Amino acid sequence: MTQFRRVFVIVLDSVGIGQALDAQKYDDEGADTLGHIGSGYQGHFELKNLQKLGLSNIRPENPITNVPIAPSPLASFGKMQEISVGKDSMDGHFEMMGLPVTEPLGFFPDGFDDALIKKIEDYSGRKVIVNKPYSGTEVIEKYGEHQLETGDLIVYTSGDSVLQIAANTAVMPLEELHDLCRYVRSITIDAPYRIGRVIARPYVGTNKDNFERTSDRHDYALLPEKPTDLDRLKEAGYEVIAVGKTEDIFSGQGITEGFHTTSNRDGMDKVIELSDREFRGFLFANLVDFDAMYGHRRNIQGYGDALMDFDRRLGELLPLLKEDDLLMITADHGNDPGFKGTDHTREFVPLLAYSPSLIGSQDLGTRQTFSDLGQTILDNFEVKGTEHGTSFLNQLK
Repeated sequence: MTQFRRVFVIVLDSVGIGQALDAQKYDDEGADTLGHIGSGYQGHFELKNLQKLGLSNIRPENPITNVPIAPSPLASFGKMQEISVGKDSMDGHFEMMGLPVTEPLGFFPDGFDDALIKKIEDYSGRKVIVNKPYSGTEVIEKYGEHQLETGDLIVYTSGDSVLQIAANTAVMPLEELHDLCRYVRSITIDAPYRIGRVIARPYVGTNKDNFERTSDRHDYALLPEKPTDLDRLKEAGYEVIAVGKTEDIFSGQGITEGFHTTSNRDGMDKVIELSDREFRGFLFANLVDFDAMYGHRRNIQGYGDALMDFDRRLGELLPLLKEDDLLMITADHGNDPGFKGTDHTREFVPLLAYSPSLIGSQDLGTRQTFSDLGQTILDNFEVKGTEHGTSFLNQLK
């Protein structure tokens, strides 16, 4: 018999909680997203609801600045170590759902080869410019006016396995951009590219002073090579609801209903709205602004503001949860705004598990893989999983 009728998982995209055991492999020693935000934020920083759940209890030896250890946390707490070979959103989400990424994806620190660029130019009828790693906002600021004048395509990458195409919608209509990205996705699935995500990055504006990326971003991810825990739940007859970019990450596989959102606030609006719906199954939400708006831009203040805004919305959600609901809060990787560079950081991710029916809390320790999350959800719904992950359902009391 299932313990919880509904399971909600909210992924705070990029909210890491300190360098992972293998951070050295990724040149990420010293990364600490939450730690550096807490210590570097200028002004009053507090996360009342996350504090009450037990955020700083995860690492009592080094609590988050201005987030005290809770004497009696409301949630069970721990952290998770990633075993996938990358630190991209796709890697993290796939691993959470029982499919660790074991084959390295393609990375392009010097840009993409001439053969791929020519295919993009031939298909689109446009010249490609940039073709190297770049911050998404900086590349638009530097080359956006050139694009308006010429119609050239801004193609760039990052420290992750991504090919991104930025286009001003006044030059390239949204459907044309999406069509091009679908084509690029189709030719970069296998070696020698094997790119994790092709991302459409539309923006608007007339000059570098007012260029702004829109919420019509779309991620074209690699299809999961094997069934995920989403597929298992769906096949067992449970609802699997995706909020935010979750549906894009899994290319719709294993999802019964998806809701795209325009911001963290919109995402929480949808989660709160859906908490009033009677369903039996799993709601999987991703809040991407932490990563896209503040982590990559190394904006401690903006990141801190976004965390406090989420914390306030969390305060709205918690009273709406029912006795047979389980809420878990985690992340997919780090993106330390107080660290070097502009790329994701290899970190542990927080794990908080709360239900109104749980009395007291448990220290869930350090989970050896993100797959423990999915295995716990499957265990709750009595659905058979794989060899990846260990359920902690019986520790939730």
